[in-house]
Amino acid sequence: MKTTITSIYIKTTQGLTHYGMPLLVLVIRLWMARIFWYSGLTKITDWQATLYLFANEYRVPFIPPEIAAYLAATAELTCPVLLVLGFATRLATLPLLLMTAVIQFTYLNFIDHFYWALLLTTLLCYGPGPLSLDFLIKKKANSN
Repeated sequence: MKTTITSIYIKTTQGLTHYGMPLLVLVIRLWMARIFWYSGLTKITDWQATLYLFANEYRVPFIPPEIAAYLAATAELTCPVLLVLGFATRLATLPLLLMTAVIQFTYLNFIDHFYWALLLTTLLCYGPGPLSLDFLIKKKANSN
């Protein structure tokens, strides 16, 4: 009886590791990409409003509002594409983590940003998983 329970437990955890974690990481990548992509689209839809918000509402420290607006829009429209593809995933999470911190500490203090940071940090530490271009590139490089 003890061996059967142990065997079931081992097979279950192996299955979760092999199938569950790659799917979870893919969902995290897609979720974070969606959040930042739509934010970037909002910014470029009305650029004058975006510049006004960066100058008067967001008040990003150490950076002029126009440059902050361009950097934010660029990151929000570039990094999500990289996350969806799973290409340069760890690198793509860095500007998004920085933006999340700036939002959290200078403008909006919402619990959502803590979760965003947690999910992005998971991608930074774990990587994009096997359902990604990063994985395929690494696999190809190791086979040569």
